[in-house]
Amino acid sequence: MLRLFCAAADSSSFKEAAARLGTSPQAITRAVKELEEAVGEVLFHRNTRGMQITEFGTQLAEHAREMVTGVDSLFRPSDSHSDRDLAGVVRITAPSTIGRRYLLRSLLPLLSQHPGIKLELSVTNLVTHVVDKKIDIGVRIGLPRDNRFVVRPVAKVDFFVVATPEFIAKWGVPRNPQDLSAVPTIELTDGNTGRIWPWYFSRGMQFTPSMPVLVTDDPEVECDAVLAGMGYGQISNHLAEHHIGAGRLMTVLDSYQPEPWELYVYRPQRGPVPARIRLVFDRIVEILSDPDTFNEGR
Repeated sequence: MLRLFCAAADSSSFKEAAARLGTSPQAITRAVKELEEAVGEVLFHRNTRGMQITEFGTQLAEHAREMVTGVDSLFRPSDSHSDRDLAGVVRITAPSTIGRRYLLRSLLPLLSQHPGIKLELSVTNLVTHVVDKKIDIGVRIGLPRDNRFVVRPVAKVDFFVVATPEFIAKWGVPRNPQDLSAVPTIELTDGNTGRIWPWYFSRGMQFTPSMPVLVTDDPEVECDAVLAGMGYGQISNHLAEHHIGAGRLMTVLDSYQPEPWELYVYRPQRGPVPARIRLVFDRIVEILSDPDTFNEGR
């Protein structure tokens, strides 16, 4: 009704207003009549020579234009964003290593460019319930646990069985996964279940060594313990590769190396996605898809 009234206020006749909006003069007449009844005032003086807006109608048209413009901006297409569209909180959950080493620093330029965006970054190895915690974006390694997520695979994660050269010289090289039962190992627990993660090998083989000298729920602590010469560990490439390249760690059981796992970015399917969340989601996908990100993070 207000849109039709504004068109009439900006035109010389109801016919002209109808042509501008692609409707009929009768629709304009009906809208103006209903609006006059609603506000209890005459909005146009009409005679055989045409129409003229009243003083009250002129004042009402000024306010109506602001309201119509506000509604139009609310439903502006998503590819045209102002700073106001990109303001608000974006809640992210990511594994501790990925969040600390790669995401935070890489997202800083985006936050500088759009200061209205506020991040809540939860670095945890627990699988966060995205609905209960109102998480907007998640990063995980492995298989998605909910098919209602929008999922973007971004990289492959390899796992190596490693130890220091000094440890290997003392304890020997295992010929198969079962040999790990006779040597000290560092174990990682699944914080979601409290159980020790099995070690994964090719052809679907799993094995849980029986001589852990340290059990932790933090992959970085696990890696540090291996670097300290405490035992063998199965470490992801993000933590192990640069130590392997520098000679601080050596791989064993290479012929049993498992298939790589997926690193993926996901978000819940909750209807329309706010511009700020789509922007951060796309930026995280770009960051974690770039191999240089992990090289620079070392």
